[in-house]
Amino acid sequence: MNTQTLTLSVPGMTCGHCEAAVKQEVGSLAGIADVAVDLDSKDVVVTGTQLDRDAIVAAIDEAGFDVA
Repeated sequence: MNTQTLTLSVPGMTCGHCEAAVKQEVGSLAGIADVAVDLDSKDVVVTGTQLDRDAIVAAIDEAGFDVA
């Protein structure tokens, strides 16, 4: 399977707790290989196979944040 990468802007993240919450929720989805959070740019970079953008956005919402 081809590896895909999806970058989302999540402006509400400010600290390590935010990063951990997003990583936990998104990382629990099927097909996710890696979740990288850059607090400076407010970007979440998700790598995996068969990425479902709507499911990833819902997981970020579940963590308490909105995708811009």
